[in-house]
Amino acid sequence: MSDSDYPFWSDEKTPPNQKVEVIAEDVIENTIENINLEDVEAKLTKARTQLILDQPFLGNLVLRLPLKAAGSWCKTSATDVKSFYYNPGFIDSLNNPQIKFVLIHEALHCALTHFARRGTRVKHKWDLACDFAINPLLVKEGFHPPIDVPIFRQYEGMIAEEIYPMIDDNSDQEPMDQHLYDDNPDKDQQQSDGGLREDQLQNENLEKTNKDKNPNTGKSPASQLAQQPAPLSPDEVDKLATQWQKNLASSAQLAQQAGKLDGEFAKLIDFFLQPQVSWQSLLAQYMSTFARDDFTYSRPSRRPGKAILPSLRSHQIDITVAIDTSGSISQDEIDEFISEINAIKANIRAGITLIACDDKISSESPWRFEAWEQLLFPASLGGGKGTNFNPVFNLINAQDVPSDVVIYFTDAKGKFPEFEPIYPVLWLVKGKERVPWGSRIQLN
Repeated sequence: MSDSDYPFWSDEKTPPNQKVEVIAEDVIENTIENINLEDVEAKLTKARTQLILDQPFLGNLVLRLPLKAAGSWCKTSATDVKSFYYNPGFIDSLNNPQIKFVLIHEALHCALTHFARRGTRVKHKWDLACDFAINPLLVKEGFHPPIDVPIFRQYEGMIAEEIYPMIDDNSDQEPMDQHLYDDNPDKDQQQSDGGLREDQLQNENLEKTNKDKNPNTGKSPASQLAQQPAPLSPDEVDKLATQWQKNLASSAQLAQQAGKLDGEFAKLIDFFLQPQVSWQSLLAQYMSTFARDDFTYSRPSRRPGKAILPSLRSHQIDITVAIDTSGSISQDEIDEFISEINAIKANIRAGITLIACDDKISSESPWRFEAWEQLLFPASLGGGKGTNFNPVFNLINAQDVPSDVVIYFTDAKGKFPEFEPIYPVLWLVKGKERVPWGSRIQLN
């Protein structure tokens, strides 16, 4: 995928300063001798103060990261989850709204624990997925990014785990910042004469030049620049993930008290602060509560002995499984879901009625699988249109005997029935949308 496949931000209402350059791949050189570091830090401090007053949730998160001017290793901005690193030349080239965007961007990487969620995923793709999860959200909330930052609007409302498989493995797009928490730069590129890093050599040369210009000055601007920090250790990742969850909760509480927490950020907080339990475990626990296993004396146990013991009797339950085929659910996710349902139904003796629906029920639906039959995914479910949940519930309500439970696999972005049915409904939701009634399990 080429860079041209990505839509870039542009807004005539907030024109950039004349010094703004391409930041995705070009390095903005740190010409420190021409930049007043105090003035640059003052711009950052002003933007943080305004965020505290106008957006206390985001402002409190931003304040958790100390500001550190970086050496030439930093192209634009960066974070190691402990500090906010910045290229002074880059920050000096931005206007106030763009600086706010960059500050929030780095803080959200930390607050959403992107540094602890990569797992075995490819770093480059994961870094892109994290950026693509944050940037559309900030634009939607009215923040203005620097020029040439890709805003991939099709990822709006999605988290990094959902975006990751949608990114081309061969994408040449670069993240807008540097994610230092698990960065392992090539040592050959990091070293030069005498084993020193390139930015150290550049800073030493610059310091020598400044001393030659002003021999009475003991400290040059270059000596004030931070070196690139080491990646986080596993213990640091665990400790910082816990700390940033606390930061997220406390910042949300302060914003709620100020009456300034709503919109997408309120959804985001609910999503990331809920208990992190696998949906497979929750689904198994939920379905097991409907198993009709009970003891009865109508047929006493045949176990030998003088006492009359009850026998265990099991009754088959009927479950309706509905799948949203509007296009937001991937084939791999549906396959995993079907496999999980199949494993659970074998243990609780459940007959399954499978229904596929987008804005209307598939012409081939429903499919019926008895307790002893394997739940096989049909070759084609159709779909791809809008989402309407009413057809599924209308079909179930028309039956002589309704299902014992309905499980709906969806992103919850659709038209719900006005009234809650009398039978239990379980929503397995991909994304952050809420449901008006029934029980909800988070898929991702």
